[in-house]
Amino acid sequence: MKPLRPTLAALLLAATAGATAAPLSYTIDPTHTDVLVSWDYLGFARPTARLEATGTVVYDPTSPATSRVDVVLPLASFDGHVERLNQRVQREDYFDSGRFPEARFTSRSVRVDGQRLQVAGDLTLRGVTRPVELEAVVTRAAQHPAKDAPALGVSASTRIRRSEFGLVQQLPHIGDELEIRIQLLALAGGVQ
Repeated sequence: MKPLRPTLAALLLAATAGATAAPLSYTIDPTHTDVLVSWDYLGFARPTARLEATGTVVYDPTSPATSRVDVVLPLASFDGHVERLNQRVQREDYFDSGRFPEARFTSRSVRVDGQRLQVAGDLTLRGVTRPVELEAVVTRAAQHPAKDAPALGVSASTRIRRSEFGLVQQLPHIGDELEIRIQLLALAGGVQ
């Protein structure tokens, strides 16, 4: 027998048990948050890189559509597991991190879609801003046992075309589409 996946209503009910009805502002915990990017390499492999994340999430479990997200990705944190690649992507012809040291996602709206949240917003990378939609799930909203503070876990994903942000190096050999997967932990009252 297959285990039942909890419905969004059940997740929200569990999240609101003992919680206040007001939205909470959470600060992203960069040590427990992963932003993973993967791409096609000549059809042979899908390498990945990790980026750190900072920022805030405002979340109300009784009204998730009013949620807001503002996430900053410091480009110097790019870790593609190969030092030469890590250095190369910082150059002017790639991220140009000297002029544009961060990427930023800011939400415009959140729509509840069954168990998922569709988070529409703007991604700015290399000075170019494009609309992006994240598909997200609140994995847990509860009191963090070690931090003694409300905590929020979110899993999200999206796909973007790097060429839309001026990242055209080695196209079409290196894939244009980037898959982005996010595992996020945020704490109310700031990260301690």
